[in-house]
Amino acid sequence: MAAEATVLSVEGPHGTREVRISSPGRVMWPELGITKLDLARYLVEVGEAFIAANGDRPLALQRFSDTIDGEQFFSKNPPKGAPDFIRSVMVTYPSARSHPQLVLDEPAAAVWAAQMNTVVFHPWPSRADNSDNPDQLRIDLDPQPGTDFDDAVPAALELRNVLREAGLTAFLKTSGNRGLHVYAPIEPVREFLDVRHAVITAARELERRMPEKVTTSWWKEERGQKVFVDFNQANRDRTIAGAYSPRALPHAPVSCPIEWEELGSVSPRDFTLLTVPDRLRSVGDPWARFHERPGSIDTLLAWWQRDLDSGLGELPFPPDYPKMPGEPPRVQPSRAKKNGKD
Repeated sequence: MAAEATVLSVEGPHGTREVRISSPGRVMWPELGITKLDLARYLVEVGEAFIAANGDRPLALQRFSDTIDGEQFFSKNPPKGAPDFIRSVMVTYPSARSHPQLVLDEPAAAVWAAQMNTVVFHPWPSRADNSDNPDQLRIDLDPQPGTDFDDAVPAALELRNVLREAGLTAFLKTSGNRGLHVYAPIEPVREFLDVRHAVITAARELERRMPEKVTTSWWKEERGQKVFVDFNQANRDRTIAGAYSPRALPHAPVSCPIEWEELGSVSPRDFTLLTVPDRLRSVGDPWARFHERPGSIDTLLAWWQRDLDSGLGELPFPPDYPKMPGEPPRVQPSRAKKNGKD
């Protein structure tokens, strides 16, 4: 007996593709009864905006073997048997090792990823043909314990001012959880370390303006009840959930682009697999003009040099990174004190 399956017709730049969805009735979000087929249909409905935001980029797929509460793993390169409209590009990782990474170019590719049990899509901030030079500056505002989305709102608004003063146009989306992601389109002429330094500089400037509300402290024990500006998401092979990507949380949220004017009147819980398609149809895509006017990070890098000259240096890298030039000791401050190394 043939396995249960459904075929979806997906429109795209090369016409209509038929994408087979096996086990369409499998429930992936148990709390709401949202199925694998529901996920695939969601990606059909938001496909154009989804690909505009995440397409033509190296991408990692966060896949689940059953429900969102079950085993999960990441896929970076196309599996055997992938359709011919799925491609890959060679990228270089922090270890200096090169490897092919998935690239999605059309809505049918996103639907195929849903067939592969993908829930969260993690695009690089660079294009497939220029993967070493990001064309997006990304800043993750992450509320720490004791804070919430409402605390991230004023931080995002002030960060917008910081970026504007540096000559950049900021765009905004919910993280899909409690935080906010602030992006700025940039010219793809600087490599990842430069963009990281630009992000650190913007984060430090935001911290100066909101010292009681915002922190750049990498170590959790030093953050307190503040919004953490996660500068390490700007590193090579570090990604955050893409625009219009679902998240693996019980209420099926989506990391959703919003207008700046909406801050203060929306909740991240407003944006789910069940609500975002209608939102796109009614209000359109707030990121539709994202790449029209890319900016330069030269001003931020001048601020970086100013901070270096005043004694501020590099910040810690992620634990799996090789030791980087100028990096401070990669050890928790409390442990360093205990060992007499402070």
